[in-house]
Amino acid sequence: MTPPSESAVLDALRPIIDPDFGKSIVDLGFIKDLRIDGARVSFSIELTTPACPVKEEFERAARERVLALQGVDDVAVTMTANTRGRSPSAEADVLPGVRNTIAVASGKGGVGKSTVAINLAMALQRSGAAVGVLDADVYGPSLPLLTGVQGRPRAEEKRIHPHEAAGLKLMSMGFFLSDDSPVIWRGPMVHGLIRQFLTDVIWGDLDYLVVDMPPGTGDAALTLTQMAPLSGAVIVTTANDLSLIDARKGLAMFEKVQVPVLGIIENMSFFTPPDLPDRKYYIFGEGGARRTAEELGVDFLGEVPIDPRIVEGGDAGRPIVVDAPESPAAQAFEALAGSVARKLAVLAESTPPIADANITWVS
Repeated sequence: MTPPSESAVLDALRPIIDPDFGKSIVDLGFIKDLRIDGARVSFSIELTTPACPVKEEFERAARERVLALQGVDDVAVTMTANTRGRSPSAEADVLPGVRNTIAVASGKGGVGKSTVAINLAMALQRSGAAVGVLDADVYGPSLPLLTGVQGRPRAEEKRIHPHEAAGLKLMSMGFFLSDDSPVIWRGPMVHGLIRQFLTDVIWGDLDYLVVDMPPGTGDAALTLTQMAPLSGAVIVTTANDLSLIDARKGLAMFEKVQVPVLGIIENMSFFTPPDLPDRKYYIFGEGGARRTAEELGVDFLGEVPIDPRIVEGGDAGRPIVVDAPESPAAQAFEALAGSVARKLAVLAESTPPIADANITWVS
């Protein structure tokens, strides 16, 4: 039996369309290392992010389409990722080696911004990406509590090594505080600390750095938007009108400094009682964040439900994405991570190619 040609294999794969780029995975150059050995065909599909929510669909469709070709008895598909973003530069002063920097922001405190940031980071890490978290809320750092990590990071020659836990690299002002005394700093001191976190921390090569922004639009938030090479921002809010008003202010801040707003997340959106799984109780109102996103012309990224395990796990240093990965809340964070990662990949398409991120799944 005559084996298929390379062009026949590529033609079989061409109808598979990437939903974000709107093009064939063949035309996008996603097919790599195509080999035909008699009746066996093998190739890789190189995605733009390991957090691609349709990677399993791509893999299944590719295997089925090639296996349907005459002369093919076996198909081996390897899924890889070459994370798109700015090209890491060892000479850069600010965040060298970081491909994508994601700001997680809110117009006000109390909407669960830090909880969203750590679970978003964990979901990205669980997809296979190299991820760090910068807790930039210098007045109310929460990363030590949310991760269970304490103590001063190791430092040498004026460089700081981030803590590492659960596959994440972590940095927070909270690691340098020894008691519960308040942080009372003026603008220039905050500016200096943020700059140190951006320039003196040895983050290494990261696909994503998730920045837990200070709430509001004050000095600390403005300093970060001006100093950090932010790839995009997500706005966290609840559905009530007061939070939505402040969310608009946060969105306007990013627009003024020309940081792309990836979309709005509605946290604590609804509650579903365990004994009534088909019910949704919208305690803070229904659809507020979605309507705000439509009015402002940005994407609505999704809803995160109320789940007591989010608070319990956060207090114990175990984000719900790790503590209860099958829960609806954890699944919501996984979906958000996929959406954010793919939006960043589309934004980065106009930038020069970057080095392979060396992330591989073998089917």
